[in-house]
Amino acid sequence: MELGGGAPGPGRPVLEQEGIQALQQSVGWLLASYGWYILFGCVAVYLVVQKLAEKMRAQRRNRPDAAGAPLEPDVVVRRQEALAAARFRMQEELNEQAEKYKEKQRQLEEEKRRQKIAIWESMQEGKSYKGNLKLNQQEIESTASASSTVPKPKPNKKPLRGGYNPLSGEGGGTCAWRPGRRGGPSSSG
Repeated sequence: MELGGGAPGPGRPVLEQEGIQALQQSVGWLLASYGWYILFGCVAVYLVVQKLAEKMRAQRRNRPDAAGAPLEPDVVVRRQEALAAARFRMQEELNEQAEKYKEKQRQLEEEKRRQKIAIWESMQEGKSYKGNLKLNQQEIESTASASSTVPKPKPNKKPLRGGYNPLSGEGGGTCAWRPGRRGGPSSSG
């Protein structure tokens, strides 16, 4: 019972010859039946592989800064400087907007303070402060509208149905809601 180390037995070469003949017959039949298809398929696979390899080489040439490719230090420095400059500009714009907002808030607070003082003084004199309040609010709105966009005046809209209220049960509709009977399901008692 040696595995592959001994001399072949008397029946072994005959089995090998029969196996080789069967293999030759099956391969011959396969090539006879499908030979042209196999040949064209191999040629198509070869052409596709060549085309893909060519595209991969072209992509590598077009992107020198791809991972694994050495980067030039001056290109990296320029890119970082441009990025830092863009960040600085954006930060300056943000700071400018914050200052404008703070100034606007200060002006509103000052106006409210003045309004409260005016109300207090009018109350001390015994006058009604509501009239002054409305005037002051109109002044504030006019200053606010001058600094921001002017709102469009709303047109006076007429109601679609005059005096119609669906919950009242009167007017307008043909259907009216009526509460159900209280007696329950049977009417006999």
